[in-house]
Amino acid sequence: MNGLIVVDKPQDWTSHDVVGKMRRLAGMKKIGHLGTLDPMATGVLPLLLGRATRLAQFFTRNDKTYEGVIRFGFSTNTYDAAGEPSGPDLNPAVALDALLPILDRFRGAFLQTPPQVSAKKIDGRKAYDLARKNIQVELKAVEVTVHSLDLLALDGRDARIRVHCSAGTYLRSIAHDAGQALGCGAHLAELRRTQSGAFDLSTARTIDELQALAAESRIEEALVPAARLLPEFPLEIVDTLTEAQIRNGRDFRVSPFRARGDARYVKAVTRDGGLVAIGEIVLPNLYHPILVL
Repeated sequence: MNGLIVVDKPQDWTSHDVVGKMRRLAGMKKIGHLGTLDPMATGVLPLLLGRATRLAQFFTRNDKTYEGVIRFGFSTNTYDAAGEPSGPDLNPAVALDALLPILDRFRGAFLQTPPQVSAKKIDGRKAYDLARKNIQVELKAVEVTVHSLDLLALDGRDARIRVHCSAGTYLRSIAHDAGQALGCGAHLAELRRTQSGAFDLSTARTIDELQALAAESRIEEALVPAARLLPEFPLEIVDTLTEAQIRNGRDFRVSPFRARGDARYVKAVTRDGGLVAIGEIVLPNLYHPILVL
């Protein structure tokens, strides 16, 4: 069980809840998620299992795609529907010609201040832990990139949007800031992650589906083997002697007859499909194992 399972996270579960559930279903402890989803959010939550958890470093900057609903009328202290209202509900009827120029502000690269209730760390402590203790902190604005932001529907005060963005972008902050710009407040009422890097809802399994597979000892059917991950890294088949050398930390040669372009990394894989290591280029056709599974 070394690989990845894509979970369709249910609402009101934390990402840690999903990891805990999968540990019980798979009967193993070494499981980690690739990118936290807020409890109110649903959708794509990739989990790495077994020795494949060591590959997490190569997924940290994956783009994400979301669909969500911005509800105008009042903001909340968490910037989403789970928080406490920051003022009265103005219940506005949002005009399309007023909303479109505001949404334009959140396309491309811009500085974004994360919500006070977030997983951002301040001196090693998560911001949401400090917020629960009513400790006010100043979070630094960070540059994020929104590759596309589409308005799917506008129904009264609810704007349904689809956003393709860089890692670390908070749709809650987009909703909050849009409400401030419109002058009536807003919060994120719904959120569903439809894609995380190369993984989308088409390959995601619900908790019920995973429970059914586990009950029949078929949980492996949901697993993407480690060797199939990171398809952007060229694959190099190695023999048993080369595998042993790699596991001893020695550089390994790859075939000069295969086109790899200027690939910085390759995947060293055994003939039976097991991922041995990720190698980083040292010289043309010579790689050093920087991560050995």
